[in-house]
Amino acid sequence: MHKRVLFLDRDGIIVEEMQVDSLEKVRYIPGVFGSLSRLRKDGSWYFAMVSNQDGVGTPSFPKEAFEIPHQRIMETLKGEGITFDAEHIDYSLPEDNCPGRKPEIGMLTEYMDGSYDLEHSVMIGDRLTDVWLAKNIGCKAIWFADESRAAELGEDLKEVCILVSDNWAAIASFLLDEHNLSPRTARLERKTKETEISLKLNLDGGSLGSIHTHIPFFDHMLEQVLRHSGCDLDLHAHGDLVVDEHHTVEDVGIALGGAFREALGDKRGINRYGAEILPMDEVLAQVALDFSGRPYLQWDVSFKREYIGTFPTEMVEHFFKSFSDSAGCNLSLKVSDGNAHHQCEALFKAFARAIKEAVHRNPYSMELPTTKGML
Repeated sequence: MHKRVLFLDRDGIIVEEMQVDSLEKVRYIPGVFGSLSRLRKDGSWYFAMVSNQDGVGTPSFPKEAFEIPHQRIMETLKGEGITFDAEHIDYSLPEDNCPGRKPEIGMLTEYMDGSYDLEHSVMIGDRLTDVWLAKNIGCKAIWFADESRAAELGEDLKEVCILVSDNWAAIASFLLDEHNLSPRTARLERKTKETEISLKLNLDGGSLGSIHTHIPFFDHMLEQVLRHSGCDLDLHAHGDLVVDEHHTVEDVGIALGGAFREALGDKRGINRYGAEILPMDEVLAQVALDFSGRPYLQWDVSFKREYIGTFPTEMVEHFFKSFSDSAGCNLSLKVSDGNAHHQCEALFKAFARAIKEAVHRNPYSMELPTTKGML
């Protein structure tokens, strides 16, 4: 079993952020000893220190001035039961553009040989460069900062950063209790005289699964949902296509919406809202949704063609209406004029990415995203 790595910055999360070049400057962050000790005793993490120490070995920061307080820090941590399996310290200056300096990963290539579980590893640091490092190496990040700063995370980092907190006790509890989060899955079988549908959904998957509705263009659109939502989805539908596509498209929308409603459960900790603006060649799609428990569809789309191949364009609206009704969500869709295939594909991609944002779960929070007390 591959081990998860806990990559830990030093200055800013273990000791206060400054050039620590004397013993007098060693000041520990509150709560760090008890929390790191708990994590170390858990036994499921490989501890690796990853730190930039600007200009060690230069006249302004002699090597000895770094080593004496650093060894004291490591000895003190060891006395509290906190040992490190590895230390990776870069001594370069920013202008050196060293490939081992965070957020570059030159010091950490050994972790990318398949021997470690990087997908479930975590980098903890007090700078956005630490979050970028996590993204670059393929692990998650905890930004050691006041939670009010979460808005400073750009879109590129939101999926990487699983927690923003400067409270060590909260961080330790989050990491130790993460495996207790209940899975968000749904399995559904829907049989009528017109269709038979089997569906498996995992909101916390990795875009794995397969789509088969026997309607090629519809499959192509649903594959955009699979690819861009981040959910695992297996969906197989057999319908009365000798009549037309109507019943299959409608019932797939009903089944998929119902699966999302079931998998979301009571919706504690989720973002609830998702919105995406997505270009595709000459068209621009805009999708917003709210898993509010109240269905409503806003549709501002005009197709210039009646069919895309053999697929009726009127069924696109009907699919989204069926999903909205069954999932219990507000769903707003708009797309500019252009090629009908591009219009439709852009809508499905934007829909998928809006879902990804809305269902994102903040596992350190059990708050309901509403003031009503229920959704």
